Order: sequence, then C-alpha cells, then structure tokens
Amino acid sequence: MGTTSNTSYHVEIDVQQKRPKGEIACGDVFQSDITKEEDRTILVLSDGIGHGIKASVLATLTATMALKYTKLHTKPEVAARIIMNALPKSSDGKERYATFTIIEIEPDGQTRIINYDNPPVLVIRNEKSFQPKEYKLEIRGEENLGKLLRCREFKAKKEDRVIFMTDGIPQSGLGKKRFPVGWGMGKIEGFILNQVTRMPNISATKLARKVINQAVMNDNFSLKDDSTCGVIYFREPRKFMLITGPPFYKIKDFDFVGRIKNFKGKKIICGGTTAEIIARELNIEVEIQHRIKEADALPPSAQMEGFEMVTEGILTMGKVEEILENYDSDTRLDDSPPEEIVKLLLQHDSIDIIVGTRINWAHQDPEQPLELELRKFVVKRIVKILLHKFFKKVKVEYV
Repeated sequence: MGTTSNTSYHVEIDVQQKRPKGEIACGDVFQSDITKEEDRTILVLSDGIGHGIKASVLATLTATMALKYTKLHTKPEVAARIIMNALPKSSDGKERYATFTIIEIEPDGQTRIINYDNPPVLVIRNEKSFQPKEYKLEIRGEENLGKLLRCREFKAKKEDRVIFMTDGIPQSGLGKKRFPVGWGMGKIEGFILNQVTRMPNISATKLARKVINQAVMNDNFSLKDDSTCGVIYFREPRKFMLITGPPFYKIKDFDFVGRIKNFKGKKIICGGTTAEIIARELNIEVEIQHRIKEADALPPSAQMEGFEMVTEGILTMGKVEEILENYDSDTRLDDSPPEEIVKLLLQHDSIDIIVGTRINWAHQDPEQPLELELRKFVVKRIVKILLHKFFKKVKVEYV
C-alpha cells in the first residue's frame, strides 16, 4: 500500500521554549521524527518534574522512549508503563516522573494525541475551539493504579491548528495581581483564538512565539518554570521550482519549457544557457542586471518575466549549498543571488528541482571538467539538506 501523502496540505510545525532565569538546562524536552517509510510524523513533548538538570534528564529519557515506542506502534498504555518503570525512583521514596504529550500525524491527516499530565492540547478549526472526542486509557501495571492517558483522534483539515504546551504556560502569572491563579487554559484559548482571528495566516512559529512571550510577560519577565509551546498548522503548501541546466536533447526543449510554464508557484533559473533556452521557447527577453560588485566572483543576476530571478549556474548553486549547510537561527541573509535563492527555498514547502543534463561546452576548459557531474553532486547535497534539516518535500527530475 502506497502512502497517501498527496494530501492537499502542508504540516508546518514549530516549537518555542524558554527556561527560568539562572537555569542552565531546560526541564522541558521536545523530540520529533518523520518516518520516511510510513510518512508518519511523531512529536513528543515531555516535562520533567522540578527544574534544571534533574528535570532535563527525566524529560529526555521519557521523550526518547516515547518516540521510540510510538515509532514501533506499541500500545500507548503499554509504552507508558515501560516508561514509568524505567524512570529512576528517588531515595526519599517520592516519585520522579515526567509528563508527556505524544502527537502522531498519519499521511492522510489522521491525528492522534496522547496526553499524560501535560495541559490539554488545543485544536482550532474555523477560528473556533474544536473538541475531538476524548477517551481514557489506564496505564498498565498495579503500581500505576489510577494513572490515565487522555487520548483524542481526529482527521485534520486544511487550516486546522494544534497547540500543545507544558504547564509553565497556564501557570504563568500565578500569584500576580492580573492572574492570581495563573493564566489558565480558558484565557490561553481566548488569546490564541484572538490571534488567529486577527491573523488567519499566522505561521506556526509566530503563534508559538506569541504564546511564550505572553507567558514571560505574565511572570513579569522572569519565568518561574520551564515553558514550551508547540504549534502544528495544516495549511496550503507553498510551491517552488528551481531549474538548473539545459535539457539533454534539444528536441526536449519544448516539453521541458511547457512543464515550467504551467507550474503554479514561484520559479527561478540557475544557469545562463538554461535561461536562454526558456526565453527562446517562451519568446521572452532576458535582461541582465548590471550591478557587479568588484569583490563578487559571481556574475550578476538577470530579470525574466514570470521568474523570480535568473542567476549563473554551478557557482551559485555551490554557494547555496554552503549557506544551507551552515544555516542556523542566527543566520542573517543578504541580497546576493545565492542568499536570495536560500530565502526562497526556506519560504516554500514543496520544492521541484529540474536538472538539465546537457553539458555546457563553454565550461569544458581544463579548470572545469565534468560540469554535469558537479551539478548533479551539488543538487544531491542541497536536496539532502532540504529534506533532513528543513523538513521540505523535494522532487528532483533529470531531463
């Protein structure tokens, strides 16, 4: 049975976290896994009891095991028992434990939420709170008497959002004048609905940040507890096409260009010869933008109707690969052609890369043999990074 990942939406996920002042380790741990074979997405958020290193160890142990057992399709009530038994008991006989939330998303959008002692998970549909039916599972084993997993299942629709968190968020503001008993789930839900109504397209990152920032403000900018908020947003995928290299057979130019012309989404071309072929077949002009900086070894980009940009080929692609490889949350991108390409790649979810396999004889000097092999190699590296580091859906086609 093939996977049904032809669902019409993209699953955007982001998790934001803050720890109390002075703590070096966060007691909340988030782990995720997108299983290639089944195309299942598994997310786990665990909150270790207490603060700092001890809490962090408990939460890490719990999250790692929960992820592993969920991947193996172990029954949640069985997995929970194994986790409980594995956690170290403390010498004073008090239980050391960690709460957890497991969220599984199947390729057809079937979503299962399993919650043990974390705040309830919110589901927002059509700018309203949506309550899928809840069922309870008792955790196996005598020593776990009375411990329950709260489970919900539903089929996600486009524009649904799922918000999960640790109790640092509902408890923020506790004892302060504004929220004597803490911010609380009711007010949090109101806050989230208000954001979504005001900004129907708010990204997962932005929404998670807003919730965390509000919790920090509730605690007068000095958090009392580790706080984590995660958002899953099922939305319209943003499509993007990158074309590099001319097609192998000249006769193919026409079909090749047809595919590109009918693509619904943003498109760029890396490679002068490629741009010329496409321009010729579509009967449009290529305008070179002359803004060469002396320091730049890369030729300037060009403008072409219907395309975001046209750049030089292999050197630019090599630079794109290097930027993606080293990209982290502190990276600031400028407006050089490779950086512009990286921005576009990161803004889109579903990326089609078309690689032409004709050799560009202009490059067959002793300095640049095997330009084609080089192009294929660089594209492979870029694809790998996009898939594993940025969770993009990528399709590559050689023509």
